[in-house]
Amino acid sequence: MLRFDDLQLFVRAADLGSLSAAARGMDMSAAVASAALKRIEQQLGARLLARSTRSLRLTAEGEGFLEYARAALSNLDEGRRLLASGQDQVSGILQLSAPSDFGRNLLLPWLDEFQREHPKLTVRLLLGDRIADLFRQPVDIALRYGEPEDSSLVALPIAPQNRRVLCAAPSYLARHGEPRHLEQLAQHNCLLFMLGSRVHDHWSFHDGKREVSLTVSGDRFSDDADVVRLWAIAGAGIAYKSWLDVAADVLAGRLKVLMPELLCERAPLNLLCAHRAQLSKPVNLLREMLASRCAHISSQFPAKSDVDH
Repeated sequence: MLRFDDLQLFVRAADLGSLSAAARGMDMSAAVASAALKRIEQQLGARLLARSTRSLRLTAEGEGFLEYARAALSNLDEGRRLLASGQDQVSGILQLSAPSDFGRNLLLPWLDEFQREHPKLTVRLLLGDRIADLFRQPVDIALRYGEPEDSSLVALPIAPQNRRVLCAAPSYLARHGEPRHLEQLAQHNCLLFMLGSRVHDHWSFHDGKREVSLTVSGDRFSDDADVVRLWAIAGAGIAYKSWLDVAADVLAGRLKVLMPELLCERAPLNLLCAHRAQLSKPVNLLREMLASRCAHISSQFPAKSDVDH
């Protein structure tokens, strides 16, 4: 098979009328250039250049082959330019999985905007709170809360400082009163999330002095985290939710943060993928956008003085 650099050397030598000048232009020694020319002539079974100590000229075979060599190099250059321009564009299929509430309430409008900016991009979105099997399911990346249990996955931070908050609707607090201490949660209806067969009824906090963990109970639970949020808005009870997922509801007055002085559980949001090779240009651009949007939401976390009045 003819080598690309051998073809380049032949065309340059023909243009310059000198093999040594062509070698210098390609940063190779005269001996290497001579061997390359000999190699291409052997592969073609024809002599392309007639050489003497002072001159170099094309043979009849060389003149005939030169046109095709130029065309081959030109086509290869065009192919490289096409690939380079394609890499500058955001196109193809982006397959991702996301948690139910984050996906519906935040990611969907953000993806709409992302696709308007990159109209050649197709998105396949799977929503659900079960952990996506990135080695089996048809997704490239997954957005998930918490630290990944599978150490073989590549995890990139989106919202590393995100935490949970205790929250309830004003209508629920008007009927049942607002808890001021963690122990009072036992007197309230707590809205529970379940993943698989596990009910997340063990809530942890830090009160500034010590770690406090307690088991809560309630009259309803769901395997869809967004249902828990909707129950809270409807006044059904107290929820323990990621700030990212309830920030809009808190800022709009649909929910109120309870005991804001507590340091609640971390709920970092990460972008997961099976291999770094899946971090394509669309994925990296989406990651940058998500990190920026989530940082803005995190900055809106209300101070205690904001939620007490």
